[in-house]
Amino acid sequence: MARDERRFSVRATAHSRADAATLFRLAADGARWSEWAGLFAPRSWWERQGDPPPGGIGAVRRLGLWPVVVREETIAYEQDRLHGYAMRTPMPVRDYRAEVRFEPRDGGGTDVVWQGTFTELIPGSGPLAERVMLVIVRSLTRRLVRAAERQDALRTPGS
Repeated sequence: MARDERRFSVRATAHSRADAATLFRLAADGARWSEWAGLFAPRSWWERQGDPPPGGIGAVRRLGLWPVVVREETIAYEQDRLHGYAMRTPMPVRDYRAEVRFEPRDGGGTDVVWQGTFTELIPGSGPLAERVMLVIVRSLTRRLVRAAERQDALRTPGS
């Protein structure tokens, strides 16, 4: 990294009543992001499946609609615990990497921690990019939690 490049990070946390397996399944299944991620993924599909299929290491999901379609590659995969990915589409930041951790809580539910890091592309642009990325990560975290809780409620009659 050149001396004039700066690294930035964003982080969002939430508690969900849903179990870690439900949250992980939604986050790791790139083809289904359009079902819960709202305007950030109006369409989603697999460009390439990973190991284990479909969303394991090396999987590439595509999100969006032409002309704005992003490619994200799975770089970390720990069943029901961690989903990590890297942006593979050129964007206004460089080397964007993120991970979503799922930490079961005593007494039920799961803590969700979604964090990402990137390098500013244009010197001085990092603080603005950081604010934008924070809005996106917070929104995705909220949407993921809501979708998982809806799924859990459907599976548990009387909830």
